[in-house]
Amino acid sequence: MGQGREVNITDYAASKIAEVAWFIENKGMPITTKKFIDDVFESIEKLKNKTIRHRICS
Repeated sequence: MGQGREVNITDYAASKIAEVAWFIENKGMPITTKKFIDDVFESIEKLKNKTIRHRICS
């Protein structure tokens, strides 16, 4: 226990989010598309463990 886990958005996940956004926008709902993208990335951000301090490695 106590080990941190890094979560990265892969190209695959990003392309799937883009496909859904494209589908919604093609249905004539640009505002819904923006809300979808904002909600997805907000949800991903909530997965971040706030107790872990990240530092830049040189």
